[in-house]
Amino acid sequence: MLACRNVNVTGWTARGNDGVVTTADAAAQLGTGGTARLTPTWVGTSWKMTKTRREAVAWVGEVSDSLVANPAPGVQPFVLPSATALAEVSAAARGGGRPGTEPLLVGAQNAHWEEQGSWTGELAVSQVADAGARFVEVGHSDRRRHFGETDAIVRLKVAAVLRHGLVPILCVGEPAQVREAGRHRDHVTKQVDSALEGLVDTSSVLIAYEPVWAIGDQGREAHPEQVAPVVEAVMQRWHGRVAAVLYGGSVNEGNAAALLEVPGVDGLFAGRSAWSPSGFLRLVDIAASVRQANGSSAP
Repeated sequence: MLACRNVNVTGWTARGNDGVVTTADAAAQLGTGGTARLTPTWVGTSWKMTKTRREAVAWVGEVSDSLVANPAPGVQPFVLPSATALAEVSAAARGGGRPGTEPLLVGAQNAHWEEQGSWTGELAVSQVADAGARFVEVGHSDRRRHFGETDAIVRLKVAAVLRHGLVPILCVGEPAQVREAGRHRDHVTKQVDSALEGLVDTSSVLIAYEPVWAIGDQGREAHPEQVAPVVEAVMQRWHGRVAAVLYGGSVNEGNAAALLEVPGVDGLFAGRSAWSPSGFLRLVDIAASVRQANGSSAP
């Protein structure tokens, strides 16, 4: 686990003179509880292009009710719905908690780096923030592969998300041929460096290591010994400069606990296994159990 930080997600009210939450504010307000404690264990899912608005709100209602009734100490769940459902999911998540608490945080799967303009079909960071997003996913391999997003574009997006005080979830990962050639550590560290190096404050960034060969319906499960060297390489360069490293890629009930035991992994970014409320909640329970077994402090 990473070092202790002051973290708090309730409220997110601190703002700069221009009314925009600063990056420093976002970093200081990650987590739950409002008191100093260990970095939370993150459990999140991106729904990709699935779920209608009705299905999305029903999922959030069931998950939020369960998280309120059966809290998972030290675990911070989050969900990234489709853009069409973002505002309704955000409202449903806020309404599901006790006053002053948010058991489930919400983010966007994508946002543009420009503030506004002739970018047909795109959404600005300010727009997804207005719809309730606290996070923005950046650099997913789907967007790199299908939409031609380069390291330079990913960097622009990370900078835009930070500029608005939201938390970037920076997705990185190597394709199978890079892994087979033994260049996976260099490939991933280059992706991280390209996105973050030189930015003023990256302390709120969540890095999601997702090997391309491990994600999707044809993905292969990664073993902890395959994950550990890459996470170690990232943390050798970025320990203390980012909030946490999550692992994603064929995460399921059977391998979640072992992946959370990998040194430097502070959470899970799951796909299909978390698209049902029961599947998502099971991953939350596993994360809480691993955290408790390791003696991590609760909020």
